[in-house]
Amino acid sequence: MEQNFVIAVDRYNLIPTALVSAAAPSNIALVKYWGKRENQIPANPSVSFTLTESRTTTAVRFTKGDGKVKVRLDGEDKPGFAPKIEDFINRIASYSPIVRLYDWDINTSNTFPHSSGIASSASGMAALAGCLVDFEEICGICFKGTEKIERQSFMARLGSGSACRSVYPGVVVWGETDALEGSSNLYGVPARNVNDVFAGFHDTILLIESGVKRVSSTAGHGLMHKNVFAEQRFAQAHENTKKILQLLENDNIEAVGKIIEQEALSLHAMMLTSETPFILMQPNTLSVLHAVWDYRAEHEKNLYFTLDAGANVHLLYPEAEAEQIQSWIEENLAKYCQDGKMIHDRVAIK
Repeated sequence: MEQNFVIAVDRYNLIPTALVSAAAPSNIALVKYWGKRENQIPANPSVSFTLTESRTTTAVRFTKGDGKVKVRLDGEDKPGFAPKIEDFINRIASYSPIVRLYDWDINTSNTFPHSSGIASSASGMAALAGCLVDFEEICGICFKGTEKIERQSFMARLGSGSACRSVYPGVVVWGETDALEGSSNLYGVPARNVNDVFAGFHDTILLIESGVKRVSSTAGHGLMHKNVFAEQRFAQAHENTKKILQLLENDNIEAVGKIIEQEALSLHAMMLTSETPFILMQPNTLSVLHAVWDYRAEHEKNLYFTLDAGANVHLLYPEAEAEQIQSWIEENLAKYCQDGKMIHDRVAIK
C-alpha cells in the first residue's frame, strides 16, 4: 500500500522556484501510541482531539538545488533544527523524489512558546508536509478526492508519528483498528459520528515544566521493544480505541473521561516499567492530578486530565461547564505551573 504514495520524478514539472505556506494545529492524544515499528508504523492505534489555537505556520521557498536546508523560527536562524528536517527529507525521498532536487528555505512560527509542552513536532511536521504537497501540486501533480490530505498525513507521519493526526480537525484515528473502517497505519483517518457535546471541548494546558525532556519520545518509544508489559499495553490500547470511538458517538462524557485518564497513566506506567526506567511526571504534575480528582469528587463536574510524554497536564472539559471550571483552574492550579503559565485551547471538530 505504501507504493500508492510513490510519485515518479518524470511526473513533475520541475520549476525553478516556488514559495508555499501552510498551517497546522497541534493535537492531544486520548488513546496513546507508545512504541513503533520501522518506518514510523505504530505498535497500536491512537485517537486524538485536534486543537484550535496551538498552531504552527510554515512557509518554504523551494529553489532548484541539492537538498540544502535552512530553518528560521520566528525569523531567527535555527541551524539545530536542520538535521531533523534532513532526516525527514531522507525518509520521504522515495515517495517524493523531487525533495532532493530543491533547497528548502523554511520560515516557521508557533502560536505557543517553543518547548512549552505543546506537541510542536506534530503541528510543525503537519504544516511542513502541507507545504510539500502544495508544492507538488504546483509542479503538476493532480490529486483527486481525499488523495491530497491523505498524502499530507502520510508524509507528516514520516516526520513525526503524531503529526499525521494534525492534518484533520476533530477526532482522528491513526493505526489499524476494527473499530473504524478505512483506518490505517500509514496515515490518520477522521472518526465519524462524534457527538456535538465534544465539539466545544476545552483543553487547558498547564505548563508544569518547559524545556527539553530528560528522555526524548523517540528514546521512549524504543524502550517499548523490551518492556515486559508491552503486549498487554498494546492490547489495552486496541480495546480502549474501540470503547472510546463508541462512547464519542453519544454524550457520556464521564465514560470518555475515565478512558482518557486511564490512557494517560498507562503511558507513564510504561516509562516506569521500561528496562531503563524513567519518570517524566514531576511533583507538581502529581499535585494537579490529585487536585482534579478531589475537585471532581466534590463538585461532580466533568473535568478530566491527560498527559503526553512529559510533565505538563492537559485538562479537558465541556463548553457547558467551562466558565466555572476554568475559573477554578486559574485560581487553584496556577501555583503548580512554571511561572504560573497555562494555555487555554479548544477542540476543533469542524
